[in-house]
Amino acid sequence: MRVGVIGLGNMGMGAALNLLKKGHAVTGCDLREDARAAFTAAGGTAVVSPDALPTDLEAVVVFVINAEQTGQVLFGEKACLARMEKGGVVLCCATVAPEAARTLGRQIEDAGFLMLDCPVSGGSVGAQAGTMTVMGSGSEAAFAKAAPVLQAISTKVWRLGDQVGVGSTVKMVNQLLAGVHIATAAEALALGIRAGADPTTLYKVISESAGSSWMWQNRVPHILDGDDTPSSAVNIFVKDLGIVLDQARALTFPLPLAAAAHQLFLAAAANGQGYKDDAFVIRVWQALTGIPLPEKT
Repeated sequence: MRVGVIGLGNMGMGAALNLLKKGHAVTGCDLREDARAAFTAAGGTAVVSPDALPTDLEAVVVFVINAEQTGQVLFGEKACLARMEKGGVVLCCATVAPEAARTLGRQIEDAGFLMLDCPVSGGSVGAQAGTMTVMGSGSEAAFAKAAPVLQAISTKVWRLGDQVGVGSTVKMVNQLLAGVHIATAAEALALGIRAGADPTTLYKVISESAGSSWMWQNRVPHILDGDDTPSSAVNIFVKDLGIVLDQARALTFPLPLAAAAHQLFLAAAANGQGYKDDAFVIRVWQALTGIPLPEKT
């Protein structure tokens, strides 16, 4: 299958590499020279802008940051839709508000293409392993056209109906939980450190106790290693919890825990941690209380 992957970041690079491994003709697109070079070194082809992608693409997978960037790469000055064959499918994988997904869906369909609203979960590790979870919604035709791509990048595809926007709704709920769980894990670890507990021992005990969570087990090791290299950055949750809260306001729906978590990620970003691993929201408590955190060895 002739596939373009726009955005060779943590998620997009893994997806593009797995598509290559499955024998697809893949062209990556990224503004960053180092990302293009890495993909080329792996056997792929890379271009700097969407309008430089090959013609007659059957599918385009969009792994950019937000709805605005998605719109730009599809419909902007250097857009890619003209490089696709009619009836091709666009897989929109960014976390966006449900209404933004519906707007994109109408625009894509009006232009003569299929769309899957298919945000993903699994982080950079899942992307690299080809084991992401896809939260997809769209027409039967879109799912059928996108099937070879989905099989290459994921091990679980949730088909959530034929209405674009449902996938983004489910991802929004996932991000509410993920953001709150990361912030809570950081808060709990910070309290334990301040109270004198050994952080490594605390991590092991809680991991085998009722208070554990997937985020506790996944993110706390980053803190224990002192490694703030982002697999998912603080700024992602500034954005995603912002989407959650905007939707809640539109529905007149209170979200006190999500709002508190959002403020913590905002505080971390204001403290210069926006591009660090999201577990390092814990540096908010470090800044407030002076707790020692493990250093990278």
